[in-house]
Amino acid sequence: MFDAVHHVAIIVSDYQVSRRFYVETLGLPIVRENYRPERGDWKLDLRVGAVELEIFSNPSAPERPTYPEARGLRHLAFRVADVAAAAAELERRGIPCEPIRTDPYTGGRMTFFHDPDGLPLELHE
Repeated sequence: MFDAVHHVAIIVSDYQVSRRFYVETLGLPIVRENYRPERGDWKLDLRVGAVELEIFSNPSAPERPTYPEARGLRHLAFRVADVAAAAAELERRGIPCEPIRTDPYTGGRMTFFHDPDGLPLELHE
């Protein structure tokens, strides 16, 4: 029935700050960028491999109630070939990462960092 994940959508508080983070700092290519006058906001679609990441701006959206164990999306994970190299590149770009650890169930190596709104993002080998 399901073939693949098509997209993941997140809501951000400051469109320009988040656009800079995801496009300029992380380097995700823009698929579409649209101002939606009926809503007074922006919608930004980015490419992450075969999946799209949809960014919706809403400065009045409530903050995450707890970190990281709120209901809903727990985190967004990006697959990388080398977690250590990717984490080092993020650190070089001014984005701190947690220490690299190994998932005891899958054996995959991973680390976490955050977007400008505090959304947990993961690098996973």
